[in-house]
Parts: sequence; structure tokens; C-alpha cells
Amino acid sequence: MIRQRDEIHATEFARALRICAVAAMAMSGLAAAMPRAALASACGGGAIAESEVARVIDGRTVRLRDGGEIRLAGLAPVSRGGAALAALLDGRRVTLLAPDDTPDRYGRQHAFPVPAGDAAPVQVTLLAQGEALASGLATPPACAAELAAAEATARAAGRGLWAVPGTVLDAARPAEILAKLGQFAIVEGEVRSVRQAGATVYVNFGPRWTRDFAATISRRLLPAFEGAGLAPLSLAHRRVRVRGVIERRGGPRIEVVEVGQIDAASGR
Repeated sequence: MIRQRDEIHATEFARALRICAVAAMAMSGLAAAMPRAALASACGGGAIAESEVARVIDGRTVRLRDGGEIRLAGLAPVSRGGAALAALLDGRRVTLLAPDDTPDRYGRQHAFPVPAGDAAPVQVTLLAQGEALASGLATPPACAAELAAAEATARAAGRGLWAVPGTVLDAARPAEILAKLGQFAIVEGEVRSVRQAGATVYVNFGPRWTRDFAATISRRLLPAFEGAGLAPLSLAHRRVRVRGVIERRGGPRIEVVEVGQIDAASGR
């Protein structure tokens, strides 16, 4: 009887241990899920680290307390934004969102920092304030759309950079576009024609390729553009905004490597 009672007690004790273990796992899972829910964003892919910002280097670069350097993904290089970024991040703890933790060749981690207590990456706030411009290179498409929506808010309100003349260049003024050679720019105008030559699609904003502005798209990107409702042939005679680094091939050019670099323009 004593041994049977001991066996019953041992069984009940083991069952209690299992229940506690399951409960602990459930609580652990809940705790892990809560930060992820708080950091809801289409950008980043996942939390790779947490750290504290030591100082802001420029409008899209920060140094962490541990010595690491973070480049804000999805933003274009512009001459302003450092003070706005410092106001948002200096001394604050951040969660870094990124697809992986592989640094670039300069040792910088490209990421989407989310300040403690916030739900969105700091890029979204900067864009909505007009203190930054989206590069159009963010992936996946949902992330590019999130950044574009934040930028559109500032553009519609004429905030920050959107109140500065020259933020958007006129496609009909190729000389002014060439003045930005080697720099990031946003060019807007009506597409005159679209044609394909070999593996390249040319979105032409003027009649002469030797002088006028054009955007070039690799043929391999056509399915992505079609999936986004921006089939290049459909752009003819539409007002379009193109963003990227200005090159010169006859006239000024922007090479488009992501769908987010082109959008149909309306209003400002």
C-alpha cells in the first residue's frame, strides 16, 4: 500500500512538473511574441539585435554604444535629416530589423531601427516629416509601399524637403538633371514613348536619346513591373516619377533596378 501510494504521488508530481513546463513554455512564447507584435512592420524581416544609439553621424547613419554602425535601409542620400534623426534616436534604445546581420563592405549593418516604445522603424517617421526621401530600393514590395506611403504624406503636406525647390527635377530640363550627375535625384515628367532594344526597355521623356532624359529597365524585371500594375508599355503618355542615381548615356539616365523606383505621379 505504501509503495502504491508513493507511486501515485510520484505520478502526480511528474504530471505537475509537465504542466508547469508547458505553462512556462506558453508564457515564454507569449513573451517572445509580444515584442514582435509591437514591432509590426513590413520592413526588416525580423529583429536581429537590440542596442543603444551613441550618436547620429548623418541623416541615415548612426553609431551604437557597442561600436557598430547602422545605415538606415530604404533611404536615399540627402543633405538634411541629421538633426531630425538625432532628435528621434540620440541615446535611445532601438531594436534593429533586418533580413540578416551581414554587414556591407564598409562594416555597416543596413537595418530598420525601431526606437523603444515605437511600432514603426524610424525611416517611416523621417519620411512622414519630409526629412528624408525613399530610395525606391527597399524590398519586399510591402516594405517599399510602407515607405512610399509615409513619403506621400509629407509630399501632400509640402513638409520638409517637399517645400524645397529642386527636390523634384523636371524631366523636360535635361541640363538641370545632368547637373546632378552621380547623385540621387527624383525626376518627374510625361513619358513620351516606351521601346525595347535587346534586353533593355527605354522609358523616354523626350524625342532624342542623345539629349533627353530616360529611364532604363532590364527586360528581366518586366514580370515584377507587370505584377505591380506598372507594365512599362502602359507608362506611355502618363506622368511618371523616377528616382535613382543620375548617369549619362547620351542624355541623362536613371537605371531602374527595383519597381519602387518608378511611380505614377499626381499632384506634387
